[in-house]
Amino acid sequence: MNPPAAGRSRLVVVKIGTSSLTDPSGAIVPAAIDKLCEEVAALRAAGDRVVVVSSGAIAAGLTVLDMHEPRSSNPAVLQALSAVGQVHLVGHYNRALASHGLVGGQVLLAPLDFVNRQQYLHARQTLSVLLELGVVPVVNENDAVADDEIRFGDNDRLAALVSHLLQADVLVLLTDTAGLLTGDPRAVEEASLIEEVVEVDHELESVAGGAGTDRGSGGMASKLAAAKIAAWSGVRTVIASAARPGVLADAAAGVPGVGTVVVARQKRLAARKLWIAFALGASGTVVVDEGARQALTERGVSLLPAGVVSVTGDFDVDDAVEVAGPDGRVFAKGLVRHDASVLEKLAGRRTAELPEDVPHEVIHRDDLVLLP
Repeated sequence: MNPPAAGRSRLVVVKIGTSSLTDPSGAIVPAAIDKLCEEVAALRAAGDRVVVVSSGAIAAGLTVLDMHEPRSSNPAVLQALSAVGQVHLVGHYNRALASHGLVGGQVLLAPLDFVNRQQYLHARQTLSVLLELGVVPVVNENDAVADDEIRFGDNDRLAALVSHLLQADVLVLLTDTAGLLTGDPRAVEEASLIEEVVEVDHELESVAGGAGTDRGSGGMASKLAAAKIAAWSGVRTVIASAARPGVLADAAAGVPGVGTVVVARQKRLAARKLWIAFALGASGTVVVDEGARQALTERGVSLLPAGVVSVTGDFDVDDAVEVAGPDGRVFAKGLVRHDASVLEKLAGRRTAELPEDVPHEVIHRDDLVLLP
């Protein structure tokens, strides 16, 4: 998606992570929220609309409850901390936005809001009306009641899905580095900024490395994963430093060198297929023969048992699985209609040979996504 024409209002989704909002002890730094809100206000004054996706609820909860021990891994404790911290986090945002004459509105989202069509439309309507009313939506995952089995995992992905939901012009992922670097600056002294990414591939993902700090759930790898989602949504992504002066306006305007720009693709995936492709982890792999591979890639049909060669993994009905060709190369992903044990028995059998009481598709075409 190209930058909007001069004079047209832009829609900017900005995500800021816990590491950019907290000090080394894990306490929320109000000045960091003040800086972001000042930049949001500058964009609003220029006529743009802005949605903020903010982490930091758990960190705020730790501060409020005066808990200084390392971050807990107990889901129940984390949910309780989020419930306490979310109130205080949004309070920080409301005070900072109010100082610029703006009003914030809390929106808590769950993965099913993007999978279920009716919930998807409700979420889009709510955010759209807030923007029409001049409100700055402050979005977070609904951590306090989230099912640990079905969750975003990090707010980078959530921000990318919100960008898709609202057909944003740009997604800005703020972090504590200048962007994606050619190496870890702590280990590679000459590491430099990668200013533009046309396609997020495996080589680039290996450069991104693993998780971020122990104060957050993401890292550069999660930002690249989010940028890939945004790219397939037709949204340009900028990964940049939260500490950079004027970072939000520069990123929205496409100023060179502001950070790492991930170019948007021309083709835009539907929300459900976007979720299947990039937000759900694969529970196994289904290997198909060459005839099935060609039928799936060239004719857009459903995958039938006759084309299945082998099955790996222990997956259940409606789990996401990867689909690989005879060479082992993964070319698609989808929601499977048989569990692994049943599919192993059905592999290679023609439709006329299948029992009447079992689905005849392994993966229906509506649940299948071709991958780059």
